[in-house]
Amino acid sequence: MKKANLVKGVLLAAILLAVFLIPLFLSSGVSAADGGGFYGTPWALLPPVVAIALALITKEVYSSLFVGILMGGLLYSAYDFEGTVLHVFQDGIVSVLSDGYNIGILVFLVILGAMVSLMNKAGGSAAFGRWAAQHIKTRVGAQLATVALGVLIFIDDYFNCLTVGSVMRPVTDKHKVSRVKLAYLIDATAAPVCIIAPISSWAAAVASYVEDGNGLELFIKAIPFNFYAILTIIMMVGMALMKMEFGPMARFEQNAEKKGDLFSGKNPYANTAAQEEEQKGIVLDLVLPIAVLIVSCVIGMIYSGGFFEGTSFVDAFSGSDASVGLMLGSVFALAFTILYYCLRKTMTFRQTMDCIPEGFRAMVPAILILTFAWSLKAMTDSLGAKAFVEGVVKGSAGAFQAFLPAVVFLIGCFLAFATGTSWGTFGILIPITLSVFPLTNPLGVVCVSACMAGAVCGDHCSPISDTTIMASAGAQCDHVDHVSTQLPYAITAAAVSFAAYLFAGFVPNALIALPVAILLMVGTLFVLKTWQAKKAN
Repeated sequence: MKKANLVKGVLLAAILLAVFLIPLFLSSGVSAADGGGFYGTPWALLPPVVAIALALITKEVYSSLFVGILMGGLLYSAYDFEGTVLHVFQDGIVSVLSDGYNIGILVFLVILGAMVSLMNKAGGSAAFGRWAAQHIKTRVGAQLATVALGVLIFIDDYFNCLTVGSVMRPVTDKHKVSRVKLAYLIDATAAPVCIIAPISSWAAAVASYVEDGNGLELFIKAIPFNFYAILTIIMMVGMALMKMEFGPMARFEQNAEKKGDLFSGKNPYANTAAQEEEQKGIVLDLVLPIAVLIVSCVIGMIYSGGFFEGTSFVDAFSGSDASVGLMLGSVFALAFTILYYCLRKTMTFRQTMDCIPEGFRAMVPAILILTFAWSLKAMTDSLGAKAFVEGVVKGSAGAFQAFLPAVVFLIGCFLAFATGTSWGTFGILIPITLSVFPLTNPLGVVCVSACMAGAVCGDHCSPISDTTIMASAGAQCDHVDHVSTQLPYAITAAAVSFAAYLFAGFVPNALIALPVAILLMVGTLFVLKTWQAKKAN
């Protein structure tokens, strides 16, 4: 194994060396700053291509994005050492971190992390779990309640995974729902819900890749075309109501329902202490901060869109500045949450302050990915990638463009599956997609949505995804069992989504494409139900 890894490492190093040296011999020595050299040529796409290829090979997104940034610096400066260093750090990383819009998003992420920590430590999650256990009477109800809670917590996928598992575990255990099914419900209401919620960390991240402050407007327009996220939710609800399971999940659910074996004999948390520290929290400790956060962010967004200056609500919301709105809203929500917990004496002031650095640490991976993705976009922009791609697309056949949404969806799936990150994937793909289609092109909205849907789908399937790992931990089930039972469900939703994107490429109208996608999913569920019944007989 060590020898194979060594050979793989040497081969990868050789390929990278060749990729970095070939442009050196082709360089004219003229910097792209002067409009010469590699500016506006096919080489302008090399930085994101290098980043994508490395991410697929190494399954590590941070170093891959940075190598792509370095490649962009070298091409921009025509391999001048000083010019490369200055462009990578001064014009790249430092520049994107000095941008007011980007800083607002990072502040929102940090505050969100602090609120997640606060709500967990206050005991609101445990209190909601106790309430739900008393009011939910059936197995179907337990699954639907888990889905409902996952949809309610749409602010952030980390928040979802950190909360839904601990809240619903006692409820689903009582009604003999297997732990792997609980893990699937957690995972399928994390990223798929966040990616269609305008008030979320995901909306802020996606909006940050769009220039001229139109990011949130594009995100909202893309929601009806985010087929994978919508169809995944429909699939969860449909299977719960139809009492249907297939693939490896069926065996786990059968063992849980008939034998009471929630783990099918494999419980990695068997040695975990059964008793937990007594919590003083009540249901309101979870519900009220979330409600205040949502309302505050909505007010912050319409404020940034000029609502209080006479602009209509719809125009103010669609034209709002996501960075300003989410930042202001989260600041007020955090202040309210701290004051509320202190007045309730659920936590001391010192304990609430300790949650702030904890929240910052929880969001460090997201901050790193965003910073590197923004910097990579800055590199490609400085090399004139947008001008080159637009020139190529104008000369391409219109019929081929109709297939691009489906192709983009597949690329996003594959890249996110290999790297285990949604943010890194659409951080790479969305800027390229926006270079191909202007925001006024309806097909551009479909393609951007396909980027997001593919990234979420691949992340949902990936065993190395942070949300997949946290979902299995939240449900306290074996991680490999969670991945193997979830994969057939995710692939089914992905196959229907791919067919829907093929249709939407030719008919980019949400009022037509979305109902067609939903009908395809419902039809697929009925076919699976019929096949399952025949197999049972």
